[in-house]
Amino acid sequence: MSSHYVTARLYSFAAFLALVLCLAATVARADGTGVVTGTLTKVDAAGKTVAVKTADGTVETVKFTEKTTVTGAKDVAKGADLVGKEGGHVIVHTVGEGADKTAHSIVWVGDKTVKTADVTVDDVGKGTKTVAVKTADGAKDTYVVSEHATVDAGKDVGKYSVVGVKKGAHVTVYYTDEGGKKIIHAFEHL
Repeated sequence: MSSHYVTARLYSFAAFLALVLCLAATVARADGTGVVTGTLTKVDAAGKTVAVKTADGTVETVKFTEKTTVTGAKDVAKGADLVGKEGGHVIVHTVGEGADKTAHSIVWVGDKTVKTADVTVDDVGKGTKTVAVKTADGAKDTYVVSEHATVDAGKDVGKYSVVGVKKGAHVTVYYTDEGGKKIIHAFEHL
């Protein structure tokens, strides 16, 4: 066989594998957990909802309850405390779908831009809050895990300090750059 034929077959297989992984990720999200990130545009304290404008311009409305944890600013502890914080960026871990989409946790990051990266966990720091990762192209990086970080494990959402992540896990990390460090606020299993 020619090397061009083999190369073409490998590319075809790689494209097929990518499609299968995308479909698997779509199926995995059918459990109703997810992450919404963007600009906080409205807080309705009486109706217990927040509206978040995502990077693609879509506005997602999410309910909050008394159990919703809110972190990121010293004067916020519950959803209603976000009144007056409109215009800042947030990361919202959700459970449920459609009209039942409810915030498990909300992280207010203010004027910091939330970035994402799809990575594989390479090492979890012992006794520290660091996670070493590898990107798809093999590059390695180390992130600091914030004290309020959450993990979407596919069926439920929990605090990183309780749930954690394991070496080899494929995750999307939601992070901000702060003082030259990448700070993870949320993990979402792929």
